[in-house]
Formats: sequence, structure tokens, C-alpha cells
Amino acid sequence: MNDRVTEDGAARESSGLRTSVMIAEDQTMMRSALAGLLGLEPDLQVIGEVGRGDEVVAAVADLRPDVLILDIELPGRSGLDVIPEVREQNPDTAIIVVTTFGRAGYLRRAMDAGARGFLVKDDPVEDLASAIRTAASGGTVVDPGLAAQALAAGPSPLTPREREVLSASDGGVPISEMSAALHLSSSTVRNYLSSAIGKTGARNRAEALRCARDQGWL
Repeated sequence: MNDRVTEDGAARESSGLRTSVMIAEDQTMMRSALAGLLGLEPDLQVIGEVGRGDEVVAAVADLRPDVLILDIELPGRSGLDVIPEVREQNPDTAIIVVTTFGRAGYLRRAMDAGARGFLVKDDPVEDLASAIRTAASGGTVVDPGLAAQALAAGPSPLTPREREVLSASDGGVPISEMSAALHLSSSTVRNYLSSAIGKTGARNRAEALRCARDQGWL
């Protein structure tokens, strides 16, 4: 693995510099495995790990890593939701999304929010190490297959409020409960749901929710 160090990585290693990496991943075994494998790279150093989305922003502010490896489906807060805040507070930290959910919509949202990389967990760890070096140097790394899908699919048709209301409907939550939780009138909630259903071409809100998730729009 070490013989794959790029010119950027080799330069940092020869100068005594190491790229600092933080990992945000909820699965303990996966997180430990990534940390161990990346630790074998002479120019990379894992300086922190978190397992929840609502811990990411504070941890990045405290540790100030060169690169953040970020999962999407995290307890407490979605990885996609923390990207803008991390970028605003720590613009020097490059973000690489590494996820099981290789969806074109997720890729577009992540890159639009400021991520510098998007890889799926099926990719070899050598690809991740190379992506870290590229992102730390100011470059961008995206899974080529997903990039093609994202271009073909186009942007999400849902507005932020439609995504919020549709997400809140998960599990068949009654309109009255959604209205109270979102601080919207029942008629407004119905209007947003109706709009989301129409845009996804679904027959009902459950089908619209499933479609939006499959496309990576939520």
C-alpha cells in the first residue's frame, strides 16, 4: 500500500509533514479498520474519530484536521447536513464523503455543499488514501460512475422545505403531529406533501419518500 504514495504525499513525507485525518463513521468496526489501514500510510495520520453526526462540527473545530472522512447515515445528524457548517467554520478542512449509499443525488448534494470527494465503501482503501492526498492538496475526487449518473439525473426537484416535510412523514406520522413538529399549519404541510408527491411521480407520500431516498434527494 505504501508504494502508492503520490507525489504530493511523498513531498509531505520527505518534509516531515503528515496529512491529519479525522473519521466520522458510526460503525465501530469500520471506523477502527479505516483508522488502522490509513495509519499504515507514512504520510497520513488519523488524529480523531467520532461515531455521531452531531459530534462532527465540534470535533473538527477542536482537532482541525486537514481532511475529514465523513459518512452520510450518522445518528444524531446526517453527514450531508454538517458539511456546510464544517466548511463555514473550518474552511481549510477538506471533506471526503465515504458512504455505502452511492446515489447520484447524494453526490450532487455533497459536492454542492462543499465536499471535495465522494467515494463508496466498496472502493479499495488505496483509492481513499489517494483521495485524501488529492483533497488535502486542493483537488477533487469523485467516483466516476456516480459522476456520470449525477450529470444524467440532474438536480433534485424538491425544495428544502419539501424535503423537510417529506422526511418528517416517515413512518406514516399524522399530519397533525407533523404540523406541530414543523411549526406549520396542517394545510401547509398537506400542500408541501402534495407538491413532493407530484414532483416524484408517486401515488402517495410513502412512495414519494421511498423514491426521494432512492434518488438521494433526502
